[in-house]
This record gives sequence, structure tokens and C-alpha cells, in this order.
Amino acid sequence: MTLSVDIRRTNGDFTLATAFEAPPGVTAVLGRSGAGKSTLVAAVAGLTRPDAGRITLGGERLFDAASRTNLAPRKRRVGVVFQESRLFPHLSVRSNLLFGRRRRRDAAEPSFDQVVETLGVGHLLDRRPRSLSGGERQRIAIGRALLSGPRALLFDEPLAALDSERKAEVLPFLEAVARETALPVLYVTHALEEARRLADRLVVLEGGAVVAAGPVEQAVAKAGLASAGDRFAEGVTVEARIAELDEAYELTGVALGAHRIWVPGLIGAPGDAVRLRLLARDVALALDPPQRISTRNALTGLVRSVRRTGGPYVMVAVDVGGAVLKSEITARSADELRLAPGRVVHALVKSVATVRA
Repeated sequence: MTLSVDIRRTNGDFTLATAFEAPPGVTAVLGRSGAGKSTLVAAVAGLTRPDAGRITLGGERLFDAASRTNLAPRKRRVGVVFQESRLFPHLSVRSNLLFGRRRRRDAAEPSFDQVVETLGVGHLLDRRPRSLSGGERQRIAIGRALLSGPRALLFDEPLAALDSERKAEVLPFLEAVARETALPVLYVTHALEEARRLADRLVVLEGGAVVAAGPVEQAVAKAGLASAGDRFAEGVTVEARIAELDEAYELTGVALGAHRIWVPGLIGAPGDAVRLRLLARDVALALDPPQRISTRNALTGLVRSVRRTGGPYVMVAVDVGGAVLKSEITARSADELRLAPGRVVHALVKSVATVRA
């Protein structure tokens, strides 16, 4: 089932004119304030009417200006999670979760027990929203959306109102939802790292128009989001699987081709798929195999390219036989190491520098 959006709406001096598709999985919509994200959310949810165009879900028309179709929000079956949890303060967590649940469930819809387990809220069921933390309230809001029998999910910057500690609390549960759902999920955000961590595809909005769309890193590159002017944001996102756990030292060994990358914490079980973000600033290069150093991740590979990024820096792409890593070093270091395409190097990545993307 695919969510297709092709609409135009003018509000004063601003016009949203956007077209894209969100297949099953997570499609992040990224944009700064004023890019048109709120207008898009309202249109898909049925809270505002576009001037022209069409919105379809699995081929069914939710909105079609030509045929004057405009389904009411409750008939669209789009589960929405807003910045604020919008829970009913007089109801228990259990009653909030069950509010709006469809009496007739499809076989593929998650059960109440499954949602409670996925979101880790079993111990909260008898409490009232006012006694919950902001992160806990957002988890309940996510659960309520999942239990409403949606055919698509719409997350409207669900972490924007949370502090960094609460964001860190909620993100793993959003990952679990993204991993387990077979629905199209539209995740609206202004935070690139959230999009990289959660999404399969990315739509970049600017001035009401789509400036890039596609797989996350391709869209990032096309939109110029990892520019030389923000050199510390450049890096790579790699798909890998957990190979082993070192419980004594609380480390997770992730298989990347023939190599191991050790990641802080016990982040899953052997065989689980993970996505890692490796920043260029955190990758050093050596010509000789390292000995007696604290860095645990040393990946042997071949230099693919050396590119000037402005100022004293160069960006070196290294093929490690399972991924292409980026390393940003000074041009002087690159010249002293005589780096050029085809040269064998050892890419050194600190365990503490690897983050789940």
C-alpha cells in the first residue's frame, strides 16, 4: 500500500506545491520552519483542503479536487502522532490506548498486548497522563495511533517538544515501530539525524517544493545538506548486522563485510539488522597496521578518492570491502601519507564515535 501525494495549496504569500510517494516503510519529510511541513501534515490528515491535486492511499482517493472527493479525517484511517501527545487527562493509559480502536480488526493489525510490549508501557496502564514523563506520553500517543487500525501513519515532529534525554528515550521505540510495521509511515521532522536514523526514504521540502526525494543518502547529497560549510555533519550511514555481544564490557560487535565494528552498549541480539552513522571527523587513517592503541576498530581498505572540501581539509573515501567510509583530514596529512586512489590504508574508528543512525 502506497501513500501518494500530489497537491497544491496557497495560503497568503506561501504556496505548497509538492508531489511524492511513500511506499510501505518510513519516508521522512525534512524541512526548516516555513518549508511547508505543517501544511502538508494538515492536508494528508484531512484537517485542511488543498486547492488542487490528489491524495491517494492504496489507490483509494482521500482527496481529489477534480472529483470533489475529500474524506473526513476519521474515514481516512491515517493514524496521527503530533508534537504534543494530546492524551485525555481524565482517562487511564489503558483507556487512552483503546480510545478510537476499531471494533473489527484486520488480521494483520497488532493486538493490544503486542503494542504494549513493543512500546514497553505495560507498567503504566493504570496511571493517568499527568503522572507520566513527556517521553512516556509520546509512547502512549504512538500506541494509540497504532491501535486505531490505521492504513498509514503520520508522525508530525513527535520529538520536537522533548528534551534530549526524552528524545533518547523515545527513539528506540520509534525504531521498533518502523521495523515492525508494514504500513507507509510519513515522518515529518526538521532534524536530519532523526531522518537518517529512522527512514528508508527522504523527501526534502524547501519553500513549499520538493527539492530532493529518494533513498536517504541520495536525497541528502542531492539537496546539498552535507555541505563543506558544515563539515562535521558529513559521514556515511551503513547497513549491517549484529554479529556478537561482549556483555562483560557492554559492547556490540557489528559485522561490516569481513570486518567488525564495536559499538558501545548492548543494542540488540545477534542477527539483528542495525544502521550505523560514522562521521568523517571520527575516522583517522594510517598506512601501517596499528599496534598498542586504544582504538578498537581498524578496517583495512583502499582509497577510492581524495577531494578538497575547502580550507585546509580533504575528504578521503575508503572502500573497506563492505562499505565506503569517509575520513576528513588535513591536506597536509593527505600529502604526507601520499594518499591517492588505490592506496591501501587502515581506517581507525573509535568505538565511542559510532552511533546508531
